[in-house]
Amino acid sequence: MTQLTMAKAINEGLRRAMADDPKVLVMGEDIGKLGGVFRITDGLLDQFGAQRVVDTPLAEAGIMGTAVGLAFRGYRPVVEIQFDGFVYPAFDQIVCQVAKLHYRTRGNVQMPITIRIPWAGGVGAAEHHSESPEAYFVHTSGLRVVAVSNPQDAYVMLRQAIASNDPVVYFEPKRLYHSKGDVDLDVDLADAPPMGLARVAREGSDVTLLTYGAQVATAMDAATAAEDEGVSIEVIDLRSISPVDYRTVTASVRKTGRVVVTHEAAREAGVGAELVASVTERCFNYLEAAPQRVTGHDIPYPPAKLEKHHIPDLDRILDAVDRVMDRPNSLSGFEELGMPGSERGAATSGGLL
Repeated sequence: MTQLTMAKAINEGLRRAMADDPKVLVMGEDIGKLGGVFRITDGLLDQFGAQRVVDTPLAEAGIMGTAVGLAFRGYRPVVEIQFDGFVYPAFDQIVCQVAKLHYRTRGNVQMPITIRIPWAGGVGAAEHHSESPEAYFVHTSGLRVVAVSNPQDAYVMLRQAIASNDPVVYFEPKRLYHSKGDVDLDVDLADAPPMGLARVAREGSDVTLLTYGAQVATAMDAATAAEDEGVSIEVIDLRSISPVDYRTVTASVRKTGRVVVTHEAAREAGVGAELVASVTERCFNYLEAAPQRVTGHDIPYPPAKLEKHHIPDLDRILDAVDRVMDRPNSLSGFEELGMPGSERGAATSGGLL
């Protein structure tokens, strides 16, 4: 095991994939000499050359269109979208071409394209730099959509995505780029958990807490705080949000009888809505309470000084846990819309807020 930041783990995943397969190349804005805005591709240009580390014009639709042509010719392009909010110009290419060509050609054409998206907020960025657009891609048949939460998964799942013959939208939470963890750089992909398998990040018996990406860390903090109050929370890191590993999810919900979903994206028609509907369909007779969602608000992403009020925090998660447990002190309707909530989580978790 090696201690790496998530950023370095992604860098090593790209390096290993390119070394193993000469058909793998990376392309995007400023990824060559600069090494990317977040330095994720640092050093790759020197090692693999400009034919395989391609600095592109500032034209996301052109980048994706080029990737489609490369996939047609047998290459495995890895596209970096510089920021989450910049993916929208490429949206037409992704949903109309990348997602559909395998089906449209009756399996004769594969689109082994990996679309890396630095994603979500928490870093004090400007407008269009803190978006959570995952629901758009989850809704689109033909795409795999994954979100990583730790350096080990960042490394392994990126290599799995690049090796996959399906197009993969790979969300990497930028506020976790500097988080560190153990990474096995020599792991055999055949022995690693499949890309579509959820992970039980913490076992519990009272409430199932479903989440992904950077919210996994917040969920783990909430579970620790809840334990002080006698509530046992099982945290499920979905890892893949399309398809979802409902076998792991439903096994947990049938055990606990209660479920809370949290994600940073907006509530309306979000991934959480689909999770709640699907869990209810599969586990209705096991549920002891109506499932709850803890999400970002249905607004454009706020200015940096206000984002802490937008991103679901420990207190909001604990209040949703109170609701499914039918405990007092849960948020009122006004508080759920964003008014100040309890400070209990901050007190029981050593001031994490």
